[in-house]
This record gives sequence, structure tokens and C-alpha cells, in this order.
Amino acid sequence: MANRFVLNETSYHGKGAILSIADEIKGRGFKKAFVCSDPDLIKFNVTKKVTDVLDNAGIDYEIYSNIKPNPTIENVQTGVEAFKKAGTDCIVAIGGGSSMDTAKAIGIIIRNPEFADVRSLEGVAPTKNPAVPIIAVPTTAGTAAEVTINYVITDAEKDRKMVCVDVHDIPVVAVVDPDMMASMPKGLTAATGMDALTHAIEGYITKGAWALSDMFHLKAIEIISACLRGAVENTDEGREGMALGQYIAGMGFSNVGLGIVHSMAHPLGALYDTPHGVANAIILPTVMEYNAPATGEKYRDIAKAMGVQGVDEMSLEDARKAAIGAVKQLSVDVGIPADLKAIVKPEDVDFLAQSAYDDACRPGNPRDTSVAEIKELYLSLM
Repeated sequence: MANRFVLNETSYHGKGAILSIADEIKGRGFKKAFVCSDPDLIKFNVTKKVTDVLDNAGIDYEIYSNIKPNPTIENVQTGVEAFKKAGTDCIVAIGGGSSMDTAKAIGIIIRNPEFADVRSLEGVAPTKNPAVPIIAVPTTAGTAAEVTINYVITDAEKDRKMVCVDVHDIPVVAVVDPDMMASMPKGLTAATGMDALTHAIEGYITKGAWALSDMFHLKAIEIISACLRGAVENTDEGREGMALGQYIAGMGFSNVGLGIVHSMAHPLGALYDTPHGVANAIILPTVMEYNAPATGEKYRDIAKAMGVQGVDEMSLEDARKAAIGAVKQLSVDVGIPADLKAIVKPEDVDFLAQSAYDDACRPGNPRDTSVAEIKELYLSLM
């Protein structure tokens, strides 16, 4: 069986990378940009860093900001209408996963109008045409939506998140500038960073993993483990490391899938609006313990990548414990809650377990599971 790998056409990395946006827009012959960014980024002048580049280059644009932290079907639908009215020919997505996911869905529907019903995009939708060209500018170091073929939209009517996977949605250009992430508060930095670590670990142990994806994931684990604490303290080295580490993780997991950490986190975001990174970080160590028997020697590799000493001399069981312990310690160090007690209502557990089992990320989990086992995992975290 052939293994497919899909990446951006072009990516820019490092301080000042946003200056390349004007050249990319002009070089590709675009005339007017549809800028997708959330209200807070506009309020705190983060979006302005990019629109200033457009203004200085004389590039016309229209701003769309009806985007929630867990973007909804309605956010996409109004965005599609706004794009049509604006007369734009490319999208500049500025923000975390919310802005970029909204942009992806808008771009797909514009070029594939037969999928105007947003629910029809769930799973692997058989779209025929690439999305409107997207230039993605992340402002968080976590989701890696700028380099993935995935996006997540909330169906508010059904209290669930729809995971959409489509090679046609990947941004043509990713602009990963750590200066765009410097204004993130500590809590958001920690949450998005743990999301990136979850991507790397789940991507490394998922059923679809292979040599090329393993290379990316191990390097991402190494960088994130070394840099997340510094990023939370807003050091330049920490921010720059996390900007790169989360992107590398995205290069991997986008092409091989994830597991039940993400499938369990998604319904928490849909039902309680729990920040995705926080949900992942709380769930990750418990699911790592659950998955350990199905991972061979991979937890030994994870422990080594996270800087644990003497791993080669450990028994397999001890190496697995060391990997899980390193994840728990990092989570504690950056201030992530230890459990779901303050989030989950007991009467919702059956719904959460079924939603997690039905999630598109669940089949990639290295250990086959069931609704009942997922329910027990939720309960163990309460």
C-alpha cells in the first residue's frame, strides 16, 4: 500500500515572516484578500500586524470576524456569503485553529458549492476542487492547522464537533512567525502547546504511523518538550521553538491520523466549550496508560525524546511509565488541570462516550476500543 504525504506548497518560518505575505499575494496574481480573524485578535491589534503589511503593499482586503473559539456551522455559512459579496479571490487566515478551520470550510464550499450543507463535509468528503487559495498565519503554537488537511466545525444544534478531512483544504502558503504568537497569555500558550504535544504523541503511535511520519513526530516531541516551559514564560527561544515544533507535529499527524485523546476531547469542546488544548492535556496521560500495551517500544522513544535519562536500561514497563510521567510533569509545570471534575457533568458521560466513539479520530487509535471503555476512561478522570 502506498503512503500519501500532503504538505503546503510553500512555508515561511521565523521572525518577520509575515512580510512575505504581500509578495505571495502579488506573485500569485491575487487582487483582493478575504481576511478571516477572530474578534479578540482584531481587538488586541494582532490581526493589524498582517493588515498593515497588506496596507503598505497596496493590497485590497475585506475582514471577516464572525468566528467563535469553537467555530460553528453558522460561522461558516455567514462567511461563505460574506466572501461572495466581497469580490475576493484569496483568503488570509489569521489566528488559531478557529480562524483557520473556518477559512478552510469557507474556501472548500466556495469552490465546491454542492457541499453548501456544512454537515456534508464531515469525515472524508469527496470534494473535487481545491479550496480558494489560503495563506495561513497562526497566532497560537498548537493546532498546526496551517499545514494540515483537517478542520473541525461545531454542530451547535447537536452539541458535537465534526472532524473534516480533505486534501483540498490545505493552505497553499503557511506563514509561521513567532512574533504573531508573542501576545498569547500563559494559559493559552500552555493549552495550545499541550495540544501540539498530543498531536506528536498520538501521531507517533497511531495505526497509520510509518517511517516518514515517525521522523517528524519524534522531532516535534523533542522540540516541544524542550521549549514549552520557556514559551509559557514568553522567552524568545521558547516561542520560536514552539512555533517550529507544533508545525513539525502538524506535518506528521495530518497525514497519518490521531487517536482517542482527540476523539474524547472533541465532545468536551462541543458540549462545554472546553479549550481543545486543555481537554487534550488532561486526557493524554490517562489514554497513554490505556494504549500502552498496543505501542511496542514507542513509549521508550517518547521518553528519550522528552529528555528522560537512562531509558535504554529500563524495562519496557518502566520506560512506558517514564514516558507517561514526563507528560504528566510537563502538564503540571505549565499549569494544566489534573482532571475533568470541574468540566464534566456525570449525566453527560454516556453522550460523551458515544460521541467520542463516533469521532473520526477514534479509528486511528493503536488499541481498539468500545463505547463502554471510553466511558470508563472519562469516569476515571472525574
